[in-house]
This record gives sequence, C-alpha cells and structure tokens, in this order.
Amino acid sequence: MSLNFIGIAGTLTAALLVSFFVLAQQQERLIMGQIEREARVLFKQVVITRAWIADHGGVFIEKKPGMKPSPYLSENQTIETGGKKYLLKTPAMVTKELSRYSEEQGLYWFHITSIKLTNPENAPDDFERSAIALFERRDAHELFSVEKVNEKPFLRYIAPLYVEEGCLKCHSHQGYRIGDIRGAISITLPIEHTWQEIARSKRDMALAGFLTIFAMAGVLFFMMRHLVLSPMQSMKKSIHDFSSGRYSRGDVLRTGDEFEELSRTFSDMAATIHEYHDSLNDKILAATRDIAETNEKLLEANRLLHEANQRKSDFVARASHELRTPLTSIKGAMDYIAIRMKASSGAPAASPSSVDDLMVFFELIRKNSDRLIRMVNDMLDIERIEIGASELRFCETDLSGLMDEVIAYFSLDAESRGIRLELASVGPIPVCADEDRMRQVLINLFSNAMKFSPDNARIAVRVVRDETSLRVSVCDEGPGIPESERGRIFERFYRIGEKEGSGLGLAVCKSIIEAHGGKIWASANTPAGACITFTLPRKQVYCKIDEL
Repeated sequence: MSLNFIGIAGTLTAALLVSFFVLAQQQERLIMGQIEREARVLFKQVVITRAWIADHGGVFIEKKPGMKPSPYLSENQTIETGGKKYLLKTPAMVTKELSRYSEEQGLYWFHITSIKLTNPENAPDDFERSAIALFERRDAHELFSVEKVNEKPFLRYIAPLYVEEGCLKCHSHQGYRIGDIRGAISITLPIEHTWQEIARSKRDMALAGFLTIFAMAGVLFFMMRHLVLSPMQSMKKSIHDFSSGRYSRGDVLRTGDEFEELSRTFSDMAATIHEYHDSLNDKILAATRDIAETNEKLLEANRLLHEANQRKSDFVARASHELRTPLTSIKGAMDYIAIRMKASSGAPAASPSSVDDLMVFFELIRKNSDRLIRMVNDMLDIERIEIGASELRFCETDLSGLMDEVIAYFSLDAESRGIRLELASVGPIPVCADEDRMRQVLINLFSNAMKFSPDNARIAVRVVRDETSLRVSVCDEGPGIPESERGRIFERFYRIGEKEGSGLGLAVCKSIIEAHGGKIWASANTPAGACITFTLPRKQVYCKIDEL
C-alpha cells in the first residue's frame, strides 16, 4: 500500500508541477505578447506621425543656435517671417529627433532605415538588413527579436515602411512607386524590468507549488491511513478467516463508505460460494450433459466424414467404370490387330481390305485414347480447381471475342447439320477472368448444345448485364432436361440419355465458374430445349475494369 501511496503522491506532484510550469509559461507569453502589442502601437504611431508630416510637406520649426539645414535636401529649407527664421524638417528628421528624445528618457527608441540610403546615418544594422530582405521577398510582414546590449535585454520590432503619395516629393528620383517598400522602422524596447518581474513571478509560483504539494501529501497520507489502510486491514482479516473456514456473515465493516459496501458484497459472495458448493452436484450433472452433447456432435462429424469418404469411394468406382470402357475397347482392338498380324506373318502381302480393317481398329484405338486423355484431363481440372491447386490467371478478357472464336470453331460442324449458331451483337464484353478457362467453359457448353440439338435447329447465346453481374445463357432446341435432373447434371460422370460423352464437361464448367465467383444452372428453353446459364461478377479484385 505504501507503494501505491508513493505512486499517487508522485502522480499528483507531477501533475501540479506541470500545471505550475504551464501557468508560468502562459503568464510569460501573455506579458511578452503585451510588450509586442505595445511595439506595434508605437510603430503605427510613428507611421501616422510621418504620414501627417509628409502630407503637409514637412514642418517648419524655429531655428535655434546650432541647427543646420539638411545637406541631403536640394530645396530651400529656411524661411523668415516676423523677424524669425524657420527651418524645414522632413518626416525622417522629425522621427529621428523624436527617437532621440525618447531614448534620453530611457523609454524606447526607434530607427528609420533603408537599403537605398539618402542619409548614411540611417544605415541598417544586421537585424534590420535581414528583415528588409525578407520584407522585399514578401516572406514576412513583421519581425520580433530579443537581443542583449551591454548584458541588458531589449525587444526589437521591425515592420516595413511603404511608399505613399506624400513620400514621392522627396524620393521620386530614387525610382520608387506608391506601394513599394521604402525601408523599415525598427522599435527597440528595454525589457529588463519585465524579465525581472517574470522571474519573480515564477519564483513565487514555484514556492506556492511546493507548499501546495507538501500540504496535499500530508492530507493524502492522513486520509490514506485512516480511511483506507485501516479498513483494508479489516478486510484482509475477513478474507483470511474465510479461507480458514472461520468467517461469519455478520462480520461487516461499519464505515459508512465504499468499504462498507465492499465488506457487505464480500459477505454476500461468501454466502453465494457456500450455496454454490451445495449445488455442485447439479453443476457436475450439467457438465456431464454438455459432454454428452459434445460427443453427439463428434459422432455427427464422424458420420459426415464417413459420408465424404464414401463419396470419394463412389467417385473412384465410377471413374474406374468410365475408364474401363475405353480401355476395354483399346484392348480388344489391340488383340484383334495382334491376331491379324500373326495370321499374316507368313502370308503374301496384305490385301487392301485387310489394311482397311486394321485402319478401322487403329482409328478405334485413337478415338478411345483421345477419350481417355480428355476424361483424365477433365478429372484433374476438377480436382485442381476445387482444392485450389490450379491458379487462375485473371486478366481483362473480351467475352464477346471468345464467343465469336468458339462459334467459328463449331461453325463447320453446325453448317453440315444445318444448325444455326446465333449470338446477338452486344459489342465488347470486358470481364476479369482466366481466358483459357472461360474458353474451356464455352467449348463445353456449345459441345453439349451441338450434341443434343437435332439437325436444322438453332443454338442461341443470350447476354444480360446488370449493375453487379454478367449473365450468359447457351440455349438449344434439343429434348431438354427433366426438372428432376437439372441439379444432377453438374455431378461428375452424370449423363442423360445414350449420348456419347464422359459426363465430366458440365462438372468442369461448374468448378471453373464457381472459382470465378459465379454460379451456373440449367433451365428449360421456350418452346423446346434447354438453357445452361452462368453468371460472372462485374468487378474482380484481381484486375481493374472501368466499365463492364
């Protein structure tokens, strides 16, 4: 608990120190801000004075002994009236003398300066020269600086002096125009007394802060000891008695604060724990029921795993059956060829009819070999796509161009049977897809449509686009697909009727379309036939297409 007290005291001390530091800095900024505002006011007063003098063409003052005309003015500077001589004073001369008066009284002083000097006495110092350079580049409109002269601090303020109409009377020969920067006026204010006041204020605030910290630490220690430590000791004893089995529910602190609430809560907790022990058997039974339910879930998961394994076995069996047919044909053809080769080994040259018979069986071997290759490739494609081993190469593809290519591929066969292949002119159809896989899908769909279409029929391709997807339908005028079998035609090795085929084409299409994030289904065509429809999303994360 002592560490907690030290931590709290340290936190409060740090917070107070930061607060006093921030207040001291704020006070210093306020004081310096006030001095800066005074400097601006003095600057404006000097500018107003100069403007008034310039607007009146200067002022004439009585010439005193020692006064001499300015060597930098070409016009007559002296007039005589009433027996007295008066000497002309320009704005710069009046400003300079006012600055000298103010400096003699120890208040402040100001200096008019320029890069293009008329009077060398007005030459700028380093601070003024750098400030004028900034003003001429329009990088600043005023500057402040604190400098020490003879170990005493002074605030320096400088702002640009612009050429006005009254200034051109004396300075037009220097090429100035109204609005140009003629030079600058710097104001110098002694701030030694101000800094002393700031330092004194900081000392007073620091002293007050330390006294406050010590007072708060004492009060905090007293409160911690009498309001926290003592009740905590009582609570510690109650907890120890409870762990030893000697706790009585009536042992509640009577402090009238949060510790009394905590003690009462602890007493209620102890009673609840006793009740919990009494009902522990019920909880054990409930836990046993939960375990039984978990076992049931495990059994269900095991059943599903068994079904998946059974489906795998069925797939192997069906694949073996499908592979056996072409292999049997190949083997029979090879046996026949072997017999014929043995029979003709000692005979004269084979007749043309014998060669034709052999060519028939060679063609049978070739067709069945091609069928085996297609079947194996289709099965491998399905497995690779479904397990993600076949990486799709997404790119921007024109689906309309692919359709034209596939229609051209089937055009000779369709023409020989009088089948019309129709694709409505829809223009380019950009999609984000694997071009080779989409070509494979279209070839499979057209191949099925050609297979089931009668002669002189029509195969139509319909394309519908909406905001989110692209829908493509390949419709034939064949016998159609019974509604009860429309969901099964996408299963592996499933075939309708006696048409030749492996039963894998639509299964491959389904795997490819779903890998693209789309869907595929079968429906009836009007008035006869079937439609195989698939969708593709209009936008993919793999490539960017502005408009589909």
